[in-house]
Amino acid sequence: MKSKSFLIVLSLIIGCSLTQNITKSPLITPDDLKYHVKYLASDALEGRRAGLVGNNLASEYIANEFAEYGLKPLGDNNSYFQYFTFVSDLKVGKNNSLTLIIKDKLYSYEPGIDFTPMNFSEDTSITGSLVFAGYGISSDSLKYDDYEGLDVKNKIVLMMRYSPDGDSSGSPFFEYSTFQKKIINARDKGATGIIFITGPQNENKNQLIPLRIERGSMNSGIAVINLKCDIAEYIFTSYGKNLDSIQKSINTNKKPLSFEFPNLEVKLQTHIEKIYSKTRNVIGFVEGSHPELKNQYIIIGAHFDHLGFGGPGSGSLVPDTIAIHNGADDNASGTAGLLEIAQYISTRSKDINRSFVFVAFSAEELGLLGSSHFVKNPPFELKNAVAMLNMDMIGRLRDSTLTVQGVGTSPIWNQIIERQNSDSIFKLKLGQDGFGSSDHASFNAKEIPVLFFFTGLHSDYHKPSDDWNLINYDGQKMVVDFVAKIALDLDTVYNKPEYTKVALSNNQREGMRGFRVSFGIMPDFGDDAKGLRISGTRAGSAAEKAGLKANDIIVKFGGKSVKNIYDLTSLLGDYKPGDEVEVVVLRGEETLTFKAILQAR
Repeated sequence: MKSKSFLIVLSLIIGCSLTQNITKSPLITPDDLKYHVKYLASDALEGRRAGLVGNNLASEYIANEFAEYGLKPLGDNNSYFQYFTFVSDLKVGKNNSLTLIIKDKLYSYEPGIDFTPMNFSEDTSITGSLVFAGYGISSDSLKYDDYEGLDVKNKIVLMMRYSPDGDSSGSPFFEYSTFQKKIINARDKGATGIIFITGPQNENKNQLIPLRIERGSMNSGIAVINLKCDIAEYIFTSYGKNLDSIQKSINTNKKPLSFEFPNLEVKLQTHIEKIYSKTRNVIGFVEGSHPELKNQYIIIGAHFDHLGFGGPGSGSLVPDTIAIHNGADDNASGTAGLLEIAQYISTRSKDINRSFVFVAFSAEELGLLGSSHFVKNPPFELKNAVAMLNMDMIGRLRDSTLTVQGVGTSPIWNQIIERQNSDSIFKLKLGQDGFGSSDHASFNAKEIPVLFFFTGLHSDYHKPSDDWNLINYDGQKMVVDFVAKIALDLDTVYNKPEYTKVALSNNQREGMRGFRVSFGIMPDFGDDAKGLRISGTRAGSAAEKAGLKANDIIVKFGGKSVKNIYDLTSLLGDYKPGDEVEVVVLRGEETLTFKAILQAR
């Protein structure tokens, strides 16, 4: 294995060779787009994962291009960079311990060897008696309850993963068998901790579940660990019981066999260490020439980060493959478009009225973290933002079909889009809603008109095969030209466009699978509140109608506590359209209760 320092030097050498000076056109051209994409999606940048060397190289490249175009810096300390930190990894902390006192005998176990804290665990220290609750499932419809007749308040619950039908997705137990559903169930029954085991009837019974980073906080508010099955089997044997036989019986008869271990005390301390990394948005602007309108800003953005080497928890669609995910379409294509428009607009600085702000966002793949940081820490007052145009995956134009989302966020968009596509160069698929899974959503949540440009998903999405040679550069030029024309058309409109909130369309509802109901909130993945902070609500949604607002922290839903987005997602699966649910939120220093009527997906 080569040393880290050698790899960094090698990356710099390769990077320099790929970015040697060439003559660039001030116009938007396929050759210039290819030039940018080839570097940004090169192996030298190792997938541009936020917080890593390749991501920093990409940001340096973008900043250098901004400087070359004459853009003024709008980042921190008069630089092009706007820095922020984020949780980039998790590891087993130093303060983890597990001690069992079984019939007055003490047994201690090693973290990382015998047990490990799970992603969902809170950092805490607890002591309590131990209760076995089978699979930890409660279901009225299945007439099955592992907690029937069992008191778990202030106790620690030992339970098996999966269900009496294993991990089969076709099982009626499946919806109750997720970690999150089981944690909510135990927590709301008063348990202070959970010990998960893989039962002896399942494969890899002693394989511990590794920690991995996910979008947003996963803290469940209680201690949660994974214990090797051999240790659990020893506990059962100490009481004259056989865990293998018990699991077989539950699986065969679909009847719980739960009980409390007498004279057994558990002392458990959990600690997950968060690894923080620093990354940066890249921001430059071209000042307008109109004495009044130059104080208003048209924002054009694209994220430049991607998935690095992939792997579990990265978002890769081949998570078992460790390989550079170059992300040529996602989103070197949008970043290249951002650079080309920045260069083009900079040559027209005397002709533009408003100021144009160009932002390359980092950490979009981790939950829109870069754009969320930008709107929370804007370099100008957001009330002066006119609109935000976002490009994400614009490199695979096929059959001249272009998706433009956010058209309903301002009455002005339809006429501008129609005007700029009067030659019908594009077959447009127009979406009204301004929410979504890319950076424009952060601006829409701040009630800024947005447009999102996208040429569609493909079989290389979030895979190592998304490479520069598969980009349709002529088609990409058409898209980038279109975005530039819309931006310049908007600049000629004297009155600042009105923002309108958009309800979820029927097509969007049909595209959302897995749940019967919609609540209509946008989670803030960059927040670590003790609950679920939201950054906005959809127009006409159950959440908006109930009275929820941006920055509210949801702490209870239907009488059950909510600690994170995964809790809420799990709880929504328990309801059907038309159900009324009580929602408790923290709003500043107040605790407020609302009634929401859930809607159909």
